Amino acid sequence: MTRFPALILTVPLLATAQEAPDAASDDSVLGALDSIVVTGKAENLLGEALAASKGQSDRQELLDRPYLRRGELLEVVPGMVVTQHAGGGKANQYFVRGYNLDHGTDFGIFVDGMPANYRAHGHGQGYADMNFLIPEFVERLDYQKGPYDPRMGDLTTAGSAEFSLVEALDRGFAGVTVGEDEYFRLVAGDSVQAGMGTLTFGGEATYYNGPWLLEQDFHRFNGMVRWHAGDEENFFNLTLLGYQSEWTSSDQIPERAVFAGQLDPLGFIDPTNGGESQRYSLSMNWGRQCEDVRWRANAYVGYYDLDLYSNFTYFLDDPVNGDQFRQSDQRIFFGGEISATLEDRKLFGAPTDYTLGFQTRNDSIWDLELARTRARADVNPIREDDVFTGNYSVFAGAETKWNDWFRTEAGVRADAFYFDVDSDLPVNSGNEWDGIAVPKLNFIFGPWADTEYYMNLGGGFHSNDARGLFTRIDPNDGVTPVAPVDPLVRTWGAEIGTRSQWSDCFTTTASLWYIYSESELLYVGDAGNVEAGPSTDRYGIELAGYWRPNDWFGFDAEIALSEGRYTDTSGGAFVENQVPFIISSGITLGDDRGFYGALRARYFSERPLTANKTIESEDSLQVNARIGYRLENWDFAIDVLNLLDRKDNDIEYYYTSRLPGEAAAGIDDTHFHPAEPRSIRASVSYFW
Repeated sequence: MTRFPALILTVPLLATAQEAPDAASDDSVLGALDSIVVTGKAENLLGEALAASKGQSDRQELLDRPYLRRGELLEVVPGMVVTQHAGGGKANQYFVRGYNLDHGTDFGIFVDGMPANYRAHGHGQGYADMNFLIPEFVERLDYQKGPYDPRMGDLTTAGSAEFSLVEALDRGFAGVTVGEDEYFRLVAGDSVQAGMGTLTFGGEATYYNGPWLLEQDFHRFNGMVRWHAGDEENFFNLTLLGYQSEWTSSDQIPERAVFAGQLDPLGFIDPTNGGESQRYSLSMNWGRQCEDVRWRANAYVGYYDLDLYSNFTYFLDDPVNGDQFRQSDQRIFFGGEISATLEDRKLFGAPTDYTLGFQTRNDSIWDLELARTRARADVNPIREDDVFTGNYSVFAGAETKWNDWFRTEAGVRADAFYFDVDSDLPVNSGNEWDGIAVPKLNFIFGPWADTEYYMNLGGGFHSNDARGLFTRIDPNDGVTPVAPVDPLVRTWGAEIGTRSQWSDCFTTTASLWYIYSESELLYVGDAGNVEAGPSTDRYGIELAGYWRPNDWFGFDAEIALSEGRYTDTSGGAFVENQVPFIISSGITLGDDRGFYGALRARYFSERPLTANKTIESEDSLQVNARIGYRLENWDFAIDVLNLLDRKDNDIEYYYTSRLPGEAAAGIDDTHFHPAEPRSIRASVSYFW
């Protein structure tokens, strides 16, 4: 992978790369500052980056921003929007590059090489819940868009984000945040010498009732223990992560009931929706530089479970008991990667680095259940499956510098998959092998006049839920035939872009991109089966600028325009819920002592809720602010979230539902989950 250049700066942030930090908003305890190494988006990446849409956010950018929820860490990825349509313990909704990613499909999320997306998940393929992360222990975020990196395979066509955790904290810290709607968060951490390395440990406890008329009663507990030894090239670490949460959810509500005065916008239909989840993992990372060969390896094993109760159609299917359903997922996941980079070799006389690697990723899932429920009590079990999904991959790449103004990266990866489903309905059981190979090719021209030009081409894919491969009979009625789906769906991407370094502290990027997907196959967890959609074309433009003229001021602005279209337009041309226009911008101010602040705005436009675009959502503008004061050992801050108190919606869908007293066929309507009203949170932290 490309290594980004480092620049020593003194910057205003919540905590240093070696310090105990603090998080924002949902994660907002604030830290003191020292001189640190930063590799943020304003840094000079000429000669290093392989695409205009590839970059890195450092600790400063991640922790300077005021956040409402944990998943918004990903909004440092240009053109990405993170929202929520249910309780705090459920995975967020993600939108990027013309994709409504639902809870993660087609955008890969990794933590020190360990994937956070789950295959064959009870709520949907690629489900990615980030609640197990503690932001204070995140060192940086590397991101990229499109299927151009040989290391990236399944569920990464739209892009990927890789979180790296801290190696050590300079000082111990403890912080507390309190806010409106019964928000409370306590976080602490420290590092101590342990043998030849450093032991870093910490945890957090969060409680939040929320502004809803139905109390959310969200509890979250997180912990981390990490032992790290070595330097940048030769290192070894072990990391233990733990997470547990439970919550009640108001979910989305029908617009017609609000317009009729039957429901408050912060109201609810079913008071028993919500869930509980837990995740525990042990992971290892190892690196060694052996003369001109760079070795890297990681391995992980973990346990995860979820019980999720939802009710989106209310009384449409079952007028007596209601339409609530339970999705349960219990699994062990394990895998790893090993790679070797042969440095300073030759290809036709040009200096070349060759990389060879192997990856594996496995999910052993039992009690993968879907059942109709009433007040969380089972009424009618629909299906229960034991599923194993194994993935075994090899990848290779060659990065060549042909002359002073032209370099390339060419690569290929090949993936083999094994799917095994043991269903309670024997006809829906089976096992199968499948495989796919995809090429990658990146051209980099320049720099000329401090500007580089990029052309990126690549193939990608996403796997489909293993249950869809073998389902022959609809589990809802046990009679209706169902067509099985393909195991793997191929995608193709292309991008051209530029990166200009106008000065040491001012960077701009621009990219024009295109993605084709052979099919929009989707596991419909609410119904227990898989639906196949037509192929799609997505295309767009992204523009970004980052200016950091000194150590106390930073400004950034990002614009993303995108379009998603079905190639078969008989049912409508527009991909539902893809966001055509996104803009994000912000200012940070302050030094390592004294007053500091941040102001951020994020806008996303109206979007089609139906394929014929006759029904569209409303747009959304959210502004968050922070002001604080730093002393040597203390940090005080106030966050104001949704500063303008906008009555926007986090999410909107258009479908059929039925309320009591309505016709049996139900009513087609927009269903929405509102953005949270303006709220204030105050934080204080102490460092020793």
